[in-house]
Amino acid sequence: MDIRELARRLNVSIGTVSRALNGRADVSAETRRRVLEAATKLNYSPNQSGRSLRKGTTHAIAFLLQPHPGDHQFGEPFFVSFIKGLQAGLEARGLELIVVMDRPGGEQDRLRRVVEARWADAIILAWTRRIDPRIDYLSGVGFPFATLGRSRSGGQDFPSVDLDFVRAAAEAVDRLVAAGHDRIALVNPPPELNFATLFEQGYRRGLKRNDLAVDASLVATGQVNEAGGYGATRDLMSGPKPPTAILFNNDALAFGGYRALRDLGLQPGRDVAVIVSVDTPLCSYLSPALTGFSVQLEPLGRRLAEMLLDSMPHYAGPEGPRVVREVWPLQLTPRESDPPRRA
Repeated sequence: MDIRELARRLNVSIGTVSRALNGRADVSAETRRRVLEAATKLNYSPNQSGRSLRKGTTHAIAFLLQPHPGDHQFGEPFFVSFIKGLQAGLEARGLELIVVMDRPGGEQDRLRRVVEARWADAIILAWTRRIDPRIDYLSGVGFPFATLGRSRSGGQDFPSVDLDFVRAAAEAVDRLVAAGHDRIALVNPPPELNFATLFEQGYRRGLKRNDLAVDASLVATGQVNEAGGYGATRDLMSGPKPPTAILFNNDALAFGGYRALRDLGLQPGRDVAVIVSVDTPLCSYLSPALTGFSVQLEPLGRRLAEMLLDSMPHYAGPEGPRVVREVWPLQLTPRESDPPRRA
């Protein structure tokens, strides 16, 4: 079946079918739905290579994931739900999502291949750095992109969505102080990751507004995996005045921290209160269940897909391309890991 036959069966013009299949904003949602459903039912498959040659588009968006050392390399399970939402948002506009796994030490090699070989029409980056060479590169070559996370690189000319790590960390400190804690530690990823810097800013803000001094011996860094959390927690607890509460800025760090506390003969949630920055499904299955901050990840992914497409001339609405940058709030999910301090 060709596009003419598909248009005849739907009683619409060929141009309408083409615009609906291409995810153009000047087609109503109902018409797009009818066209996509009919194309699926009738096994219509456009000649993608021909379309790409004619239009200079691939109708695909690449999501680039960079690994980290250890078992938690790509940030699962956080990214599973986020990617589901991202894919749904792109599919609604007739686009495909491809996930590109970078290789350790590759830095920008895979990114450059995506751009130079034109594997996709745009790229979405995660794990943004405070100063991010990937963003500088994409900005320099004028390739469309959006980011999950903020950065100081690239100016303000790209869409981004981030979580409010500053507010979450400050609220976590408030909660622990109200529970009787005055020695509150932070286990954070390396500071070049922007969300780590933001979380520490919030931690310091929370201490300040509760009239507590920042103690450098209570701030530890670990790689974004269980081993990083394990080592950082052991270091914190080996000091002359160990903390009575710990904030972990990643679920994998918290999992490692739980193991370290138990190996030291301490019970998380009894001897040491624990809070994690972003709640994931595994947090509720720990013993004790881990208090953390939640966000709806699938809607977050959908929203970033919308923001990216709205910034691109080919997919933007009648008002034209626009760049939007958003920071989403995190909602506290209290559980059993941060009870009042024992006398």
